[in-house]
Amino acid sequence: MNQFNRIAGLLLGLMLLLLFNPELHAQKPSKYQVDTIQVSSQCSMCKDRIEEGLAFERGIKSSTVDYAKGELVVRYKTKRTNLDKIRKAVSEMGYDADEVPANKEAYVKLPECCKKPEDRAPGHDHDHDHDH
Repeated sequence: MNQFNRIAGLLLGLMLLLLFNPELHAQKPSKYQVDTIQVSSQCSMCKDRIEEGLAFERGIKSSTVDYAKGELVVRYKTKRTNLDKIRKAVSEMGYDADEVPANKEAYVKLPECCKKPEDRAPGHDHDHDHDH
């Protein structure tokens, strides 16, 4: 019985150690990062263009544009991409992204409603929405 008690005591101690070890119960760090980027979006067409464009970018899980605030909230895998790459992707679509200016060639190809007010053709007032 002495051998049995010793083994039972060791097993009980091991179970208690595993049960009360805080490192074993700690949450794993998320593999996703969520950040907000200021973008030069003007309307819902901009929103659609940015969100659809980012859907094909490596490492991006989701993106949501609030064009009224000019904000892009992006959820991405930190092992596959980073904020600089995301800003560059938005820039290549023709939009400013934080301090990264819009790619000029892409910007001139944007629909008039997606351009900044000071760059729109005369007579193209933007007092309407482009919800499609």
